[in-house]
Amino acid sequence: MTTQTAPVVAKDRTAGKDLATTAVSGGTTGADQPAADRGRTSIADVVVVKVAGIAAREIPGVHAMGGGLSRSIGAVRDRVPGGRPNVGRGVKVEVGERQTAIDLDLVVEYGVSVMDVAQDVRENVVGAVERITGLEVVEVNVTVNDVHLPDDDEPAHAGEARVE
Repeated sequence: MTTQTAPVVAKDRTAGKDLATTAVSGGTTGADQPAADRGRTSIADVVVVKVAGIAAREIPGVHAMGGGLSRSIGAVRDRVPGGRPNVGRGVKVEVGERQTAIDLDLVVEYGVSVMDVAQDVRENVVGAVERITGLEVVEVNVTVNDVHLPDDDEPAHAGEARVE
């Protein structure tokens, strides 16, 4: 079987916008062909984004993903009733015919080795994306934007007097 890949643009019928997809296998048609060769498979960019985002968050030491603005907007969005967390926050991908490149923006916990977390994230993302999508991951660029401090979680004492 010869695997052919070609970029495909599919229509999102609910939103009316184009979705970038990549065909990772192209087959032939006909009842005389093996079942595995009949038809083609296309993977949308958003699939790679979600797989990479979930894989990155699985690593201990990753507190959050995304830059400051995207985290702020995401925090508001997560509080809206019916809203759900965006697993693609902090993930950008470039998908080719057989390969993909991934950029991740992370916030790590204070006290962990940034280099170790970045290496673990990179290994987990490459493994998950290649296993699930079949695309070869050529690079995973990790940018650590912030360090989460333990006292960042303590709520501010609103209304507490500064002086007696």
